[in-house]
Amino acid sequence: MQHLAIRRIECHSFHGCLKEESVIGSRFSVDVLFSGDFYGAVVNDDLSQTVDYVEVHRIVREEMAVASKLIEHVAGRILNRMKDRFPRVQSCRVEITKYNPPVNGQLGEAVFSIEG
Repeated sequence: MQHLAIRRIECHSFHGCLKEESVIGSRFSVDVLFSGDFYGAVVNDDLSQTVDYVEVHRIVREEMAVASKLIEHVAGRILNRMKDRFPRVQSCRVEITKYNPPVNGQLGEAVFSIEG
């Protein structure tokens, strides 16, 4: 089994439970880790035997553009789309980082990850 990580897909999105978050937005970062048999890509230099970064980036950007209250919900949508788009992948992990979430105090980031 091999692993492919696509990290720090940066987005300005409008996720959050506070009204201000749906207007102002926040900075987010998305990481996606794929596990599977990518050996065909290793030996044949064939993109069809692995995960296309361009497609991953497009899917993440599309889902991050759909406003949601919870990053948990967004991560689940991204995970489902990755599994549908890349059926050869055995498992996928999606991690969303929300920077400086609004709380009554100092909080650098909130991170949620889901795997399936």
